Formats: sequence, C-alpha cells, structure tokens
Amino acid sequence: MDLDPYGWPHAGALDVRQLPFQVAANGVAALDDSLDRIHEHQRRLYAGRRYAVLLVVQGLDAAGKDSLIRTLARAMDPAAFRAHSFARPLGDEVHHDFLWRVWRHLPERGEVVAFNRSHYEAVLAERLWPTSEPPPDWRGRYRAINEFEGHLHREGTRLIKVWLNTSEDEQRRRLLKRLDKPRKRWKFDPSDIENWRGRDRYLALVNETLTATHTDHAPWHLIPNDDKPAARARVAGLVADSLAALAPEYPRENIGCIEHYKALLRGDSHDGGC
Repeated sequence: MDLDPYGWPHAGALDVRQLPFQVAANGVAALDDSLDRIHEHQRRLYAGRRYAVLLVVQGLDAAGKDSLIRTLARAMDPAAFRAHSFARPLGDEVHHDFLWRVWRHLPERGEVVAFNRSHYEAVLAERLWPTSEPPPDWRGRYRAINEFEGHLHREGTRLIKVWLNTSEDEQRRRLLKRLDKPRKRWKFDPSDIENWRGRDRYLALVNETLTATHTDHAPWHLIPNDDKPAARARVAGLVADSLAALAPEYPRENIGCIEHYKALLRGDSHDGGC
C-alpha cells in the first residue's frame, strides 16, 4: 500500500496490520535535529501566543507512548508544555458527556499539550470493553469528535494525531520486558493481558476510528513503531514541522520603543518614545 511521508494510505480500506511496522531511518541524528527545532520554535509559539498545539498519541499497550512524550518534553520549555494521560472514565467523568474530561486539559494559545491516549478512548477502549447499557451511539461519537476537532482548529489549536503502529511480535516482546525487568513492572496491569487477547478486535476498531476521523484539519499520521528511535524521530519531525509553520519568527518589535527603553536603561536622553 502506498504511503505518504507520514504513513497514511492513499486509497483502499485501512488495515493497520498491513501497514509497515518498521522503516529505515537515521533515528538518532534525525531526532536530535528535530528536538533542536522544537526547542526554538516552541519558544516562538509561546512568545507569539497566537496558536496552540495538541499532540494526540494513540497506540497499543507497550507502544512507547510515555517514552515518546518524555523524549519530546526534553526539548520543550516547561512553562508552555503539559502532558496528560487518559484511562477509563472514573468518578465524575462517568456522569458527564464523553468530551467533558478532555476540555479541562486543552492547551491555551502558546502552549503545547500532549495527550497519552485521549478522547479517542471513548470510541476504542470504551467500545471494546463497554461499561454502560444501552451502549452509546458510536457513530454519533465520531461526528462529535470531528465537530470538536473542527472547532479547535477554527479557534487556533492545531492537532497532531499519531497512531504508533506496533507489530504483534514486538508488542509481545515489550509486554514480556515489562514483566522481566523490575524497574518496568510497575507499568504492568492485568488488563494488559485482556487487551492483548483482544488485540484483533481492538485493531478492527482502530481501522474504523482512524478512517472516520481522518480530516483535512486533523489528519492521522500512522507511524511505524517497531524501531523506537525511528518512530520517535518521525513524530519529533512532525512536531517540529508544525511548530515551524505556526511560529516561524518571534513577534515583531517596535524598534522605536526598543531604542527608547535602551536609552532609559543607559541613562541617556532620547527623544523617541512609544
């Protein structure tokens, strides 16, 4: 299946199991370059306060969502970067509409926010493991998500949505690693086994969800994920490109004002002003 630079098929029914899980890439060098670009352009985004960026990271258990976001965070000014993880709805979340818990964590203008899982849990995990009767209108939720993301785009928030495409063998290896290594066992939950056994059902929902919510203003980017450095480099490149397009320069200064304030600080007389 032909792919665009970030992995969306040009035609045909989407089946993530038939898409690449690994690509050749100079991951370390490309990643370092992209992190440098993120560092500079995120500061320009923050200075301009015109746009916001929401990075949505979706993937199977053990796909490396946490470590990807930690890698990107290395390049971010923490004053303008936040990350939030979504699990199954709990407490007050259960008694509100499915987007209620998302609104509170959206970025303000100038910020970058990363979602580890997201509002898409409402049409993926919640559909695979339903907790309410009667079940929600899943097609209605797709429409609501597209309208929600369209509203965010119109109001200045740019979405970067990535699916980390991990093969069955690689996911098994990473889940076993969680059990084998003491420093990783805290991340293991018995539900990981439930989800592993439901992998094919879950991926069928992924195919449907990504197709229904792939739009011009909020496209999905399908990232081959068996090679972690290469996957991180591709996502970092996406983020860097988006930030560079949104904030190519710092806000323009009034040179007359700058000279006026410099003269005041030096104790010089200066006829200019603001």
